[in-house]
Amino acid sequence: MKVKSSKNGSACTLTVEGKIDTMTAPELDEAVKSNLPKCDKMIFDFTNVEYITSAGLRVLVYAHRELMKKGGVTVTGVNESIKKVFTVTGIHKVLKIK
Repeated sequence: MKVKSSKNGSACTLTVEGKIDTMTAPELDEAVKSNLPKCDKMIFDFTNVEYITSAGLRVLVYAHRELMKKGGVTVTGVNESIKKVFTVTGIHKVLKIK
């Protein structure tokens, strides 16, 4: 998995590529934690994410909790299999999915 971060105003975008699982979620978690102090909103670009496990969902929920009083979290570029995971787990009710 690869994570690239960029900033536009108070929004940070994390562009993620590959698989988010138990082995790679700590890298995503580190990217989230290092960007939190400089962001009011976090956008996750999942255009090139193949799948996500519960370890990755935990990172998204953590980011949401930290930013929910500011600009929140948005996930973009979600493929059908990830949409299904979001629906089954109910995370689509918490995060903005585009």
